[in-house]
Amino acid sequence: MIQGIFYARFFPQEGTKIVAQSPPGCIVPVQGVDRPCLFDFGVLQEYIIPRNSFYNRYITVDDPDGKYSVLGFPVSIANPKYYRNEFLFNFGLVVESDVDQIPYEPVVRRLAVTFAEMEKQSNYLSQDAHNANDPARRPIESLLEIIKEDLNNYGECMIPVDDANTINMKLFPHHPTPPDVKGWHVPVAKMKFSEVVDPTWDLTLQKVIAHIDGVADVRRIAFQADVSLDLTQLALRHLLYYDTILLLDMFFFGACYAARPGIHAFVANEGGLVDECAHYVCVGAAAGAPGGGGPPGGDGKGGGPGGAGGSGGARVSNYMLIKLMTSFVVGKSVMEWLKGHMDAGFEVLRFVDVRRLVQFGVIKGCLYRVNKFVVSKQYLAALATGQTRPVAGGDPLQKYTDGCHSFDQIITEQNLTDAEIMDRLKSFPAPAADLIVLYR
Repeated sequence: MIQGIFYARFFPQEGTKIVAQSPPGCIVPVQGVDRPCLFDFGVLQEYIIPRNSFYNRYITVDDPDGKYSVLGFPVSIANPKYYRNEFLFNFGLVVESDVDQIPYEPVVRRLAVTFAEMEKQSNYLSQDAHNANDPARRPIESLLEIIKEDLNNYGECMIPVDDANTINMKLFPHHPTPPDVKGWHVPVAKMKFSEVVDPTWDLTLQKVIAHIDGVADVRRIAFQADVSLDLTQLALRHLLYYDTILLLDMFFFGACYAARPGIHAFVANEGGLVDECAHYVCVGAAAGAPGGGGPPGGDGKGGGPGGAGGSGGARVSNYMLIKLMTSFVVGKSVMEWLKGHMDAGFEVLRFVDVRRLVQFGVIKGCLYRVNKFVVSKQYLAALATGQTRPVAGGDPLQKYTDGCHSFDQIITEQNLTDAEIMDRLKSFPAPAADLIVLYR
């Protein structure tokens, strides 16, 4: 949120002065206004109108207390008509230091460019004091007040300045660059796309969205939607950019999962985490009924797979859910984990959707996937010396034996099962004890 906005100008005899500010008294004291200044203007004065090497550049400076940041774009307009042949001014914003400043940079730049053009066209800024009583122009103070209020309340503003100029600005949220989408990732919707998809949306995006069910991997979605894998990955990356999907690993009963430090929050049931888990994973619960909710942490309207079981199922106790979640360990597959609980007398499949339980644990940071990698010492040595060469008709698994490719990638790209990969590795043309399967 914008805490203050100001217009500063450099006067040859008086130096840098605040000509207009909103709210009044936020930068320098104003007579009749009992408001503490956001920062000591005397300390930051030299950065409001800085040295000429910083003219026409976007700059930010923090106050000595580290509480506020001043965002500005000092402008220098060179012209012989001005005293000392140049006109110096700066329109700046004051925001809290811990907020994301990236969305405000275009606003600061637009303010500087707009008023610089208005000054060049009609001396709007340099003649401001002489035209204070002109009814055809708005005072700068009122403009700054409207800009601040509209951007804070609506995230945009459209303000007519005079008959020829209008200030149009909008705050756009900044999203980090999303990670690459791989063919073995499984997208899970965080919202109900059927309620927001519009017929005017990109056709490829619409086809891809229709097959996001929380189970199908990217390669399968591309096949089902009849869209190339590259376009499918691009469409999913677009959805990932706007935080509408999650990317998880493929679920296999032969995969291994282990606890993360977040498991402590689950055991303590912080924020009702165990109750949320029960709603999501218990067979017959609302989340498991056909047409049920989406992934945990979403808005409860997600497009996660339904049909976890029939209605009327019993709700598993918190103790048992905690016991199930905390018993995932390295070296024990989901199948072995399941068999252990069933041998102990608890029919897990009757009461719990195992895939949803694992999915919940991964999303909430309670579990992590233990991936399998295969390493060939001979192949690594060849890579290190630059002697490795693709062999025509050679084993297609060789390129995956550098320890950088998980079994999920091999399964997806070579269309093999985990067991088939292990069988192929047993007959792999390599010296004895050359291949090592790592779990990490």
